[in-house]
Amino acid sequence: MNKAREAGLDLVEVAPMSDPPVCRIMDYGKWQYEQKRKARESRKKSQQHAGTLKEIRLRPETDPHDLEIKTRHAREFLEKGHKVQFCMFFRGRQMLHQDKGREILAGLAESMEVLAKIERPSRMTGRRMTLLLVPR
Repeated sequence: MNKAREAGLDLVEVAPMSDPPVCRIMDYGKWQYEQKRKARESRKKSQQHAGTLKEIRLRPETDPHDLEIKTRHAREFLEKGHKVQFCMFFRGRQMLHQDKGREILAGLAESMEVLAKIERPSRMTGRRMTLLLVPR
């Protein structure tokens, strides 16, 4: 019994409801640590990218080439399982051209149609127009 004490072994009741109750000799502290570690790992894997929101900011005058780059980034985010929110910001007289912003966001949504579905269509909130896409 002394050797068991020195090694840090404990008598642990594994199945108390069975007849007769089942016990095991093990290092209880080590077993607890491993159980916590397994639980932490499983939580990490299950939450990998669940609902992470990525925002891509735009302006009505955003250059077509810059728009292509931003759509490529959005595609990558959607493939990884992230949600993507496009924000179109309007300043000053740009507020008169909200239709241009709607056209750009509609074009983006159409180009992403294969990868994503629209969770929230484009709508105006103050000086910003937003469109939320979710991976299929």
